[in-house]
Amino acid sequence: QVHLVESGGGLVQPGGSLRLSCAASGFTFSSYAMSWYRQAPGKEREFVAAITSAGGTNYADSMEGRFTISRDNAKNTVYLQMNSLKPEDTAVYYCKAVARSGAAFWGQGTQVTVSS
Repeated sequence: QVHLVESGGGLVQPGGSLRLSCAASGFTFSSYAMSWYRQAPGKEREFVAAITSAGGTNYADSMEGRFTISRDNAKNTVYLQMNSLKPEDTAVYYCKAVARSGAAFWGQGTQVTVSS
């Protein structure tokens, strides 16, 4: 059974940093592409960043340079380092796993609030 559990969210002041983690189990983590999405209140879920099984990365334009996605296959975990946070980064952040077949799994999300 696939499980994705996000953690690391919280309240941070503008300009601050957070590191989100997504712990995976129930599948061969190293074979899956992993990504982060976010959903702000009243808005659609949007792509944040992705990392392939080979370690290649891709970012949404508004996050590139501030956010860094990485993975540790030994720990079955994907990370999202977020720096220079802005109030508009406030959202629930979700982890997504995608198999080569296209099958996708989502975590439950972790809340990030950027406010003074």
